[in-house]
Amino acid sequence: MDEKTDKLVEIKRKRKEWEEVYSKTVKKHPERLQKFMTTSSKPISQIYDPTDLPANWDYQDALGYPSMFPFTRGVQPTMYRGRLWTMRQFAGFGGAEETNQRFKFLLEHGMTGLSVAFHLPTIYGRESEHPMSLGEVGKLGVAIDTLKDMEILFDGIPLDKVTTSMTINAPASILLAMYIAVAEKQGVSSDQIGGTIQNDILKEFIAQKSYIFPPKPSMRIIVDIIKYCSEHVPRWNTISISGYHIREAGSTAVQELAFTLADGLEYVRWAVEAGMDVDDFAPRLSFFFNSHNDLFEEIAKYRAARRIWARHIRQYQPKNPRSMWLRFHTQTAGCSLTAQQPYNNVVRTTVQALAAILGGTQSLHTNSLDEALALPSEEAVEIALRTQQILAHESGVTNTIDPLAGSYFIEALTNEMEEQTEEYFSKVEQLGGVIPAIEKGFFQQEIANAAYQYQKEIEGNQRVIVGINDFSSDEEIEVPLLQIGEEIAERQIARLHQTKKERDNEAVGEALAEVRQAAEGTDNLMPPILKAVKAYASVGEICDVLREVFGEWRGDQLI
Repeated sequence: MDEKTDKLVEIKRKRKEWEEVYSKTVKKHPERLQKFMTTSSKPISQIYDPTDLPANWDYQDALGYPSMFPFTRGVQPTMYRGRLWTMRQFAGFGGAEETNQRFKFLLEHGMTGLSVAFHLPTIYGRESEHPMSLGEVGKLGVAIDTLKDMEILFDGIPLDKVTTSMTINAPASILLAMYIAVAEKQGVSSDQIGGTIQNDILKEFIAQKSYIFPPKPSMRIIVDIIKYCSEHVPRWNTISISGYHIREAGSTAVQELAFTLADGLEYVRWAVEAGMDVDDFAPRLSFFFNSHNDLFEEIAKYRAARRIWARHIRQYQPKNPRSMWLRFHTQTAGCSLTAQQPYNNVVRTTVQALAAILGGTQSLHTNSLDEALALPSEEAVEIALRTQQILAHESGVTNTIDPLAGSYFIEALTNEMEEQTEEYFSKVEQLGGVIPAIEKGFFQQEIANAAYQYQKEIEGNQRVIVGINDFSSDEEIEVPLLQIGEEIAERQIARLHQTKKERDNEAVGEALAEVRQAAEGTDNLMPPILKAVKAYASVGEICDVLREVFGEWRGDQLI
């Protein structure tokens, strides 16, 4: 036997000796014989050592160094020693005026990037006066109907100085076109603006359900956006491939990881089949992950994500190493917040943010303590931003890169997540790929099963949720809540009418006809959509044209 094998034999002997002592001791404390598991219900061993790693585990193959393949330890060479993550608080409520004020408040308090939440009518491609918009205008995000609203939203905010993330999917091409148009009005060309559109329609079919068009036309729109931006908006992240909503729907950490990366590889496949070189677009793909309560499980998830992505993209033989970089934004887990004892949410968010930072995120949103009750108030969102700033400047976690690397526990978790993700990839492939798996309900059923298991563990007191099934209190804690009145809808609809009255409606009609012609043919949709936006066509009008050509998807059928 060689020296390494001799050492492992000795470690196994010592571990067995310790386990005997452990077993005798723990029997004296039956209250500690509970099942120890992660947030995803994965059992955790009492201790980890070198025997929990593969016998052929190789440092360079598994870890390497930051900015070097396989990128397990980070994508930038300096990570936070060179630049902190972007502190990007998600905001959007009421009309463009209210959200513009919130953006300016956050920028004044140290936020370093904007993140826009749109209200449901915009997300579903409806005007604010549409019958289905009744009661929803400005309630869950900012109301945007036309370019006029976007001009107000970014008034006084220099778009060449900040980056903006927009959580929008089916109408992503339209909102991106509006952002380009606003920048041009500020004198900022499209090659100077930076930011992200979520634009992840596969995740919508899997989890969040805010789709409009059927899967294949939706993918065609995304490929058109990727092509257009690679030529005209080179600093723009064309998709934020999102596991966040998969996790919020109830998935495990491994399911979030596997389904998100499967979606990402599907976008790559479509773009390559459309004739693009992987180096033309892959460096501008980004990801969006959830950070849940289990500190170590989340850290392992992010490290595994980088390694898996790099190894799969390498199969496309990229010449640019950045094509293999998995850059990601993180948001703390909204589904973990409780309406009971809401100040507990500050602690939950801090732990979750710490996991994202130790996992190497490029951008972070911390949820506010009141989000289980309402949209965040100004006071609550300031505490959420301060949480990031304290972690960045007072905790010491930014002093060295990937400080948990080499931990037997972390490396074992990372390896297991990679193995289980590859198993999910095989299952999806056996079903015919991502879109056939969606159509067969595979992802949806896996998530539903995991959500049921998690809830069953809470109700059976196998899992403690502080303030819910243990350490609860009858005392009612009041926090100030943000209220959105119906006057917002009245003002929004009035502005929409005024815009339609003042615009050149003949030019709008011509532009919408060009959108229809492109949709019916094979031309890139972005140029005619940009033309329609500049003529002040509404989100609803453009989406209605696309609905007429592509149809509207309702779960499993076309209408």
